[in-house]
Amino acid sequence: MSVFALRLLSFLCCLLSIIIFISQVSADNTTQNYHYFCNFNNRGNYTPNSSYHTNLNTLLSTLISDTQINYGFYNFSFGQSTDKVNAIGLCRGDVKPDECRSCLNGSRANLTQLCPDQKEAIGWYEDEKCMLRYSDRSIFNLEETGPAYYANNMKNATDLNQFNEDVRTLLDSLKSTAALGDSRFKYAAGNKSGPDDQVIYGLVQCTPDLSGSQCDDCLVQSIARIPIDCCKDKIGGRVVRPSCFMRFETSFLFYGPAAYVPPSSNTTNPPSKGKSNTATIAIAIAVPVVVVTVVVFIFICICLRASKSRTKFEIQQEGYDDDEIDISESLQFDFNTIRDATNDFSDSNKLGQGGFGTVYKGRLSNGKEIAVKRLSMQSSQGDVEFKNEVLLVAKLQHRNLVRLLGFCLEGRERLLVYEYVPNKSLDYFLFDRTKRAQLDWEKRYKIIVGAARGILYLHEDSQLRVIHRDLKASNILLDEEMNPKISDFGLARMFIVDQTHADTSRIVGTYGYMAPEYAMHGQFSMKSDVFSFGVLVLELVSGQRNTGIQHGESIEDLLSFAWRNWKDGRAANIVDPTLNSSSQNEIMRCIHIGLLCVQENLAARPTMASVVLGLNSHSVTLAVPSEPAFYVDNTANLEDIQLLDSGATRSSEQTTTQDSVNEASITELYPR
Repeated sequence: MSVFALRLLSFLCCLLSIIIFISQVSADNTTQNYHYFCNFNNRGNYTPNSSYHTNLNTLLSTLISDTQINYGFYNFSFGQSTDKVNAIGLCRGDVKPDECRSCLNGSRANLTQLCPDQKEAIGWYEDEKCMLRYSDRSIFNLEETGPAYYANNMKNATDLNQFNEDVRTLLDSLKSTAALGDSRFKYAAGNKSGPDDQVIYGLVQCTPDLSGSQCDDCLVQSIARIPIDCCKDKIGGRVVRPSCFMRFETSFLFYGPAAYVPPSSNTTNPPSKGKSNTATIAIAIAVPVVVVTVVVFIFICICLRASKSRTKFEIQQEGYDDDEIDISESLQFDFNTIRDATNDFSDSNKLGQGGFGTVYKGRLSNGKEIAVKRLSMQSSQGDVEFKNEVLLVAKLQHRNLVRLLGFCLEGRERLLVYEYVPNKSLDYFLFDRTKRAQLDWEKRYKIIVGAARGILYLHEDSQLRVIHRDLKASNILLDEEMNPKISDFGLARMFIVDQTHADTSRIVGTYGYMAPEYAMHGQFSMKSDVFSFGVLVLELVSGQRNTGIQHGESIEDLLSFAWRNWKDGRAANIVDPTLNSSSQNEIMRCIHIGLLCVQENLAARPTMASVVLGLNSHSVTLAVPSEPAFYVDNTANLEDIQLLDSGATRSSEQTTTQDSVNEASITELYPR
């Protein structure tokens, strides 16, 4: 092989390593997002510091340190006779090896702590990203369907007969593919078009030590639970068992590319060492050829995309630093079209006014209703808002985010065009004594769960990692079925995949919803959004603004009020008196989750993945909250106050609570 070829191969290998490194995401080793069972087969307990205990610790340490396994399946034993321990670790098929070992390491810490001295235990971590189980009995090559748990999306599907048929067709197809896998990898994921142009995403997986027929049978039993006790007529659901796992969703893509690609051979065993050099030489030749082909293909795709008609706008006003926005022409609206749709931005079409612009209702020539945000020409900050939202438009899509239909740039005009959401914003109902009665607990709980799913999408499930930074009741819009849609992404910040936090000297957001580390030090992260969500949950439960609950002549902030009553065993005092008392357990759980989210120590706050799991599964044990962060300024009547210039100046957003419709929002027009 020539020197040039060797250098090329070396370069491509380095490039491939960098790409793989960047794509990996560290597992979040908390104890919140965890589902587990202890001693479910009555195997009894072991004595601390006994031989069994030592063997268990040794086995689990060995399991997560084996870097030779790149297919996400670990099955080992250690010890002799009655002190022998058997363990299985399985990562979801789209989890990279390093992330897999990190997830299993977190699961090891959780499971041994949550099931102390138990000889048999099993736990699933982070939306089934990994499963860990161990026992003193043999657990290999066995089809085991229990213990199991089920979960479902809260929203009902439409065109039920067709939808249910499409779900079963998709899962049956994936089941057959997974069952054909070898002893390293029995996994399949894919999608299918459903009713109303929806895309149904599905994923199935078995522990690879099962035979093909065992895998098929386990998944058949799981799929059969859909119409019984899992997720009948729902747009998403999952059935989780020790030997197999099944999940489908319609609202979002919940999996990534497969982390391991089995070799195209009929062997069912992992490759043995010491094969002839012929295979090695063939691989050495094939790998660079494949990599070069992929690189050339990507290059051609980029060139073809670049050659398509695109519209490029230069913005050279204050705050842009001559940056450019390069967006597909299909998202651009003509200014005259928007002017006609809003009747020349007439006051009669005015929906509300925020700090960076005015929102108008409009109707396009095809009859479609829209909401148009016209950014203030005098506000350089409004320019930054505009750019921030447009740059995010091609990256985000979720049913709990308000949909951005497009934009318009003409002269000094900056227009953002959104879907029209008819029921205004959450604050319009929640903080009005008369309208609050329209929000029964079922609607409020749906808003809590939907908002949580939207934030989870921003933090973990979208192509980007997005921190919203301004979650509040006026930025939660409600559609005709009172489903929540998060809006106003003008203050949002994008993080790279493995970035955990950032600092800023410019504090922006809304007083009362701000996490203390952000308001005081300019430090923000995903946990900052978690804090804001916790405040929102407590507002929904209590029907009170976070900035003050009246007690005679004194005013107590909501977090202080909620904590004091929770600590004293009078949590019922927190609950809005208009709510039906029949849902007390669910209400109390939401208060519990809300208090966990507003902990002063950001490390003590759960992730949004843990929050969603806690809302959907009442069997998940919640941590005990401690005293939350308090806002002690009880003398001012503060509603929507925005902090600018590191908190030195505070200025009102000038947003009325009854007219805060479609102030701003962002989501992608097309599936990602």
